[in-house]
Amino acid sequence: MPITDPLAPPAPENLNFIDDVAAFADAVSRMRHEPLIAFDQEADSMFHFTEKICLIQMATPGAAFVIDPLAVGDLSSLADVISNPTVVKILHGADYDIRSLYRDFGLTVENLFDTELAARFLGEPETGLNALVGKYFNVVLEKKYQKKDWSVRPLSAEMIAYAADDVRYLIPLYHLLKARLEDKNRLDWVREECDDLSRVRYGPDADQPLFLRIKGAGRLEPQSLAVLEALLAYRLQVARQKDRPPFKIIGNEPLLDIARTKPENLAALENTRILSDRQRHMYGKQIMAAVQSALSIPSGDLPRYPRKSHAAGNGMVLKKFDRLKRWRTKKAERLGMDPGVLIPNAALKAVAENHHGGAITPDALPGLKTWQKTEFGAEIIAAIDSMDKKDGGKKTPV
Repeated sequence: MPITDPLAPPAPENLNFIDDVAAFADAVSRMRHEPLIAFDQEADSMFHFTEKICLIQMATPGAAFVIDPLAVGDLSSLADVISNPTVVKILHGADYDIRSLYRDFGLTVENLFDTELAARFLGEPETGLNALVGKYFNVVLEKKYQKKDWSVRPLSAEMIAYAADDVRYLIPLYHLLKARLEDKNRLDWVREECDDLSRVRYGPDADQPLFLRIKGAGRLEPQSLAVLEALLAYRLQVARQKDRPPFKIIGNEPLLDIARTKPENLAALENTRILSDRQRHMYGKQIMAAVQSALSIPSGDLPRYPRKSHAAGNGMVLKKFDRLKRWRTKKAERLGMDPGVLIPNAALKAVAENHHGGAITPDALPGLKTWQKTEFGAEIIAAIDSMDKKDGGKKTPV
C-alpha cells in the first residue's frame, strides 16, 4: 500500500540551479554539515565518444541542488561532502556514478547507501527508482528526458526540474528501506556491500582484446574472432574521429554477423543485408579491408577466446557446487531474496573448489563476504559435510 504521508521530499520551489562558482561554493557550504545527502548525475554517453558527467543532482532533507559542472569547472570542494565519512550518501544504482565521479573529478564516495541494492536485499520484485517511488510514494517520475544529450546548453527549466526529481525522493526512500532492513536484521549486509561498491573504479583495459567486451564473441572460432577484432578496431577509430559512441557507428550484432559470414567482397557484403545502405556506402570499403586483413593472419597467430580454468570439471567439485546451490535456493526462498543476491555463483564456486575436506571454520571460507560468513558460514559447511552422509543421514540445513 503506498505511503500517503511519507517524510516529505524537498518541495519543487526549493530547487537550486548552480551554474557559477559563487553559487557552487554556497551550495557546498550548505550541504557540508548535512547528515544525509542524496546524489545522482547525468552524462552524455549516448552522444559522444568520450563520455563525461554533465549534470550533478544533490538533495538534503529540505532542498535540492542541480549543479552544472560544465559551467562551474573545479568541483574539488565537493569532496567535503561526498568524501566525508560522517555524511550518508544515498544513490540509486551507484556503480556507474561511483566510477564516473572518480574518472572525471577524482572524487570518492564514503558512507554510501545504495537504495537499489537495499531493495534487492529486501526482495523487492522491481528495484528501479521509478518502481520504488511509485510503490512507496504513489508518484510517477517523468522519463521524457532519459535519453537527452545533457551536454547541450542551455538547459530548460523543465529539464532541470526533471533532473532534480531523481534525487528528491531518495532520502525518504532511504528512511523507509533502512527501517525495513533493520527489521529483517539485514542492514549490516547492505552496509558491507555498499562499502565494497564505493571502491569500484574503471580499470585499464587497453591491452585487452576488444572482442572481450562483446557479448557472443566467446562462441566464435579463432578466424571469426580475428575478423571481429579488426572490425571493432576500425569502428573505434571512426567513433573517435566522429566523437560518437561506437554503437552509433555500427552495432555489435552486425559486426558479429560480418565476422561469422566473412564476405569476400562488397557485393557479397551487400547480399548479406547486414548493414544499411548508408552504412555500407560510408564504411563498406574499409570494412572489407579489415575483413581481408584478418583473414590473412596465419592460423598460429589467430586469437582465441580465453576460457576460465574449470576446476569444477572435477566431479566432486561439481557435486559440492550443486549441493551449495540447492542449499542457497532453499535459504533464499525462506528469506524472500533472489539467490544470486544472497550469494553469487562465483562465491559458491570458490567454496566448492577450495574445500578439500577436514575441519574448516566459517572465517576460512573463500569468496564470501564477512556478512555471508557470519550469517551462513556454518550452514554452508554443514551443507558440504552432509555429502558424506549416506541416504537417511543428516539433511542439508536450510
